Amino acid sequence: MEYLKEMEYLFETEHLKIRRFELEDVERLYEIHLDEEVKQWFPNECYADVQETREAVEFYRDCVNGRHLPYVLAVELRETGELAGDTGVSEVEGNSREVEIGYVMCRKYRGNGYATELIKAMSAFIAETFETDTIYGRVVHGNTASARVLEKSGYEFVGEEFGAEDDPYGNGMLVYKKG
Repeated sequence: MEYLKEMEYLFETEHLKIRRFELEDVERLYEIHLDEEVKQWFPNECYADVQETREAVEFYRDCVNGRHLPYVLAVELRETGELAGDTGVSEVEGNSREVEIGYVMCRKYRGNGYATELIKAMSAFIAETFETDTIYGRVVHGNTASARVLEKSGYEFVGEEFGAEDDPYGNGMLVYKKG
């Protein structure tokens, strides 16, 4: 993983460049979150319309510029510059030294190892950028692809969580931990 000093890109990997969101990303980000598979696993986190997406991008930019959580970044393909998804971390409620990582990768680029590459790099970036003791990843029951990404990225399964307000189906979440 290579950390960049340039203003726009925060870091890059073999196939990806990670940067703050720009207003030009709004339409593409909205399209990515319209995908039925994204809606299936993240119904509470999909944008209602382009205006809500724009407001989210502006909020993400403010957080990144202020270097505070939640810290949500744009993920683009290194080869083409196309926006391919997003990644971010947020504070675990009640503990400022613990964060939860997340990501969305558009359907077109799934199955290429990009998500694992992204989570490994983002985990290292967050550990170095913020004072964190632990990074968690939570996965909706049934989302085996995301559970596998966390496992391949060095996260260990630590248990299940029930009753979380962001659990879209009330079936519980699989909890993974790194650190």
